[in-house]
Amino acid sequence: MFYLVPVIFFCIAFVFSMLGLGGSQLYIPILYWMGFDFKTQAIPLGMLLNVVSSATAATTYTVKKMVDWRAALPFAIAMLIFPPLGAWFNARLPAKPLIAFFAIFTATAATLMLSGWKPKQGKVSSGKRVFIGLSGGGVLGLIAGLIGRGGGSFVVPMLYVAGLEAKTAAATSAVVITFSGISSFISHIAIAARPNWLVWLACALSVFLGSKLGSHFMSEKLKPKGVRIVFGIVLWMVALFLFIHDVILK
Repeated sequence: MFYLVPVIFFCIAFVFSMLGLGGSQLYIPILYWMGFDFKTQAIPLGMLLNVVSSATAATTYTVKKMVDWRAALPFAIAMLIFPPLGAWFNARLPAKPLIAFFAIFTATAATLMLSGWKPKQGKVSSGKRVFIGLSGGGVLGLIAGLIGRGGGSFVVPMLYVAGLEAKTAAATSAVVITFSGISSFISHIAIAARPNWLVWLACALSVFLGSKLGSHFMSEKLKPKGVRIVFGIVLWMVALFLFIHDVILK
């Protein structure tokens, strides 16, 4: 069964790289279902693949000059700083209402994207970009630490609702996810005992190739409407998963 993993991950990386996502929300459970130990294999390998995917896509989008750096850097920095604070609040605040709120927010953003709604465009000032990055990254970083999620699924809809064009939001998200993913990977790799380097290398290579092709396809072939449709469908799936898995069943 393990030989199927790189093929599956290639497909995931191809799709998720177009959306500015790393894919760890799928890599980790798939690795676990395939028989990898959750703590010593699935999580650290999933985090590594998340970084490989997002970094590869971010490189492509940077070369294509699609990244809004004024929003990306403050967003990434805030998402590195605030998760520990969210973890501190974890034992003091109920997480279910917050997860339910973000599930509803995600479903709303998905519906808006699928409907063709476009936020008010116009020129976004440098100050507004920095504010969006710091405030958005701070909120998502806090939530990520509180509920134990990476928060990547919320970056693009928040940037889109704030006024960034769909393709720019996805490209900028790839940079943000790379920063936060590196932090998560470093924190988890210490517990990875005797990794199977052949499997890890095969998975990383397949994710790299899938992300490379997916990001090039998005930048050169896919129209903004296509990005909106694909992301809207994925967001609805994420929203349903959050609501069912983390609100109803827990």
